[in-house]
Amino acid sequence: MIDTLIFIIWTLLKIFAIVIPLLLAVAYLTFLERKVIGYMQDRIGPNRVGFRGVLQPIADIIKLLCKEIIVPTASNKYLYLIAPILSIAPALAAWSIIPFQPNILVTDINAGVLFLFAMSSIGVYGILVAGWASNSKYAFFGALRSAAQTISYEIPMGFAFVGVLLAAGSMNLQTIVNHQSGGLWHWYWLPLLPLFVTYWISAVAETNRAPFDVSEGESEIVAGFHVEYSGITFGVFFLAEYANMILVSIIAAILFMGGWLSPFDGIPILDKLFNFVPGIVWLMAKTGFFVFTYLWLRATFPRYRYDQIMRLGWKILIPVTLIWIIVVAIGVQLKLPPWFS
Repeated sequence: MIDTLIFIIWTLLKIFAIVIPLLLAVAYLTFLERKVIGYMQDRIGPNRVGFRGVLQPIADIIKLLCKEIIVPTASNKYLYLIAPILSIAPALAAWSIIPFQPNILVTDINAGVLFLFAMSSIGVYGILVAGWASNSKYAFFGALRSAAQTISYEIPMGFAFVGVLLAAGSMNLQTIVNHQSGGLWHWYWLPLLPLFVTYWISAVAETNRAPFDVSEGESEIVAGFHVEYSGITFGVFFLAEYANMILVSIIAAILFMGGWLSPFDGIPILDKLFNFVPGIVWLMAKTGFFVFTYLWLRATFPRYRYDQIMRLGWKILIPVTLIWIIVVAIGVQLKLPPWFS
């Protein structure tokens, strides 16, 4: 009984150690996005609340908490209120198997990649339920767009995962990272480059971020699936979007960029020079690069037309992944060094 209680307490502590920093990171990612895009567009960005605007996320949270939650009269109230939870819960649950360093994670399961794929896919149900339950044509249009887009890009993303599984011979995330040991050129981004690019494009589309943000499409359908939401219910959708951004970024770092491994592993002088850097720092640096890419894309590309998004997913990404999976399978069978062993 005591051992069970200790296990529960220890697990809860690990969960809080992940969730609290994650929520803070999500809040300040909104600030970082506004600042980075502002500098890219020769603007200043938030600079009023706190020193150089650093308290702006706190002010935004307080504003959302103080706003009234207005539930449309004709909506399905139960589904209307549960939709934001359906969006945020999978984004937080997926972090339970993320390895930050060897054996530093909440739980270690052998089907880790499958679990991540499931969690990243379930989040779209929150969008679909929100669009339908709001009983609004604009919200419903956004939900339908999101459904078609998600189905289109889940397929190439799944194929990209298959390529990693073939190369590593395991679905365990720690095993996948260990298979990439040996330095920058041994990471899976190089032998699985087409799958890596496909994963990243699919991840941007899955999270409904520009230039694939047709489920919102502010200039076309007011605000998309969450047009009828206000206050903290709208804020939870916002939170889920940014939490998913960080999640798919850290998945990219783990599956294709060596996770917590140093890029100088195997290079005698540099390896000794950077040996003091903890693995979690390398992982966060790689994740930060992918998050920055999100902001870069938003500041650079206009929104794709709906037909362009469908064409990219079905006619380009899926054929590319299918061909490269065959290449990877041949490499694994022939045991081609150094990656397919």
